[in-house]
Formats: sequence, C-alpha cells, structure tokens
Amino acid sequence: PKARAFEARPEEAAEARIRRAEAASRQAAQKQRHSGCLVPKIGIFLNKVKNIKDVPNGARVSIPNDPSNGGRSLLLLQSAGLIKLRKGVGYEATPLDVVSNPKKLKFVELEAAQVPRSLKDVDLAVVNSNYALGVGLNPLKDSIYLEDKRSPYAVVVASRKGDEKDPRIQKLVKALTSPATKKFILDKYKGAVVPAF
Repeated sequence: PKARAFEARPEEAAEARIRRAEAASRQAAQKQRHSGCLVPKIGIFLNKVKNIKDVPNGARVSIPNDPSNGGRSLLLLQSAGLIKLRKGVGYEATPLDVVSNPKKLKFVELEAAQVPRSLKDVDLAVVNSNYALGVGLNPLKDSIYLEDKRSPYAVVVASRKGDEKDPRIQKLVKALTSPATKKFILDKYKGAVVPAF
C-alpha cells in the first residue's frame, strides 16, 4: 500500500479535532443509544520482530487514518509502553499528540482495511480484529499485544430519539443481546471479538 507523509501544524490538528468533536456531538444528540453488542478488539501485530520489547529504533508503524481508530491505536501503543500521549487527549489522539517516543517510531497512517496488508512493509501494525480476521490473522494468536476486554469501543444499537420504544427496535436489541448471540460471538471469534453485554 502507498502511504503519504505530510506535516500539519499543531494548531491545524487541534482545530480539526474540535470540528470532529462538534460534529460527533451534534450527531449523538440526535440518537438514542440502546445497548452495546460487541467489541472488535484492536491489536499490535509485529512483522520483523517477535517481542514488543525488541521493536527497533525508528520502526515504521502503520495505524488507521480515521479519527477514532487512529486515536484508539495510539492509545494501545501507549498502553504497550511504546509511546506517551499528551495528557487528556483520549481517543482523538493523532501522531501530533505523541509527547514521548523513545524508540522514535515513524507512523504510517492508512485506510483501516489496508493496515493488515501493510505488515510486510512495516515493522508493526495496529489492526482492528475485523480486518485482521479478514486477511487470515488470528488476533489472539498472531498479535503481540491486544486491547483489554473492557474496551469502551463497542458496536452499539442506536436509534433516533423518540424511536427507542418502537417494538422493532426493542426486538432487535433483545436479539442482539441474547444468551444465544453471546454464545455465537464467543464460539465464532474465540476472544478476538467479545460481547459488550
């Protein structure tokens, strides 16, 4: 996959984050959250080394370029002890928010679906489980570091405000949070995707 490098001024990145947050807030205000269904975990996959402690200085790291998964990836890299992010930035983090990078990692931002395919071209990649499974990677066996099972990044059922009592929506929520659905998720994905209920 091709990757583009560009330099943005910190104030431009901050303004972009504010615009994204305002847009997300407007959208969320129009929706009613019903229930979390499942959490497709995100993991760190290594190519040229077998242990996260052996990641070389200057390693190339591919991460998703969309705002939520990019920030989520950086949080995972921080959790793994590879970087440190600016305090309080949370899931909206971008590479510009990295305040400590002892291994001088070089970030390659790609479309999320392309990240697992970039593994042969980079030292490590932070990959969503759904994309890892799609290319034959098993997040539980092949990743070196996996997001905690208590991840807040659940797939949820949401509806427009005022529609939350619609019997069709109630039936959908009941089916997606049933013991049978929980068993299916656990049996099918064996921990790479976990129930959020």
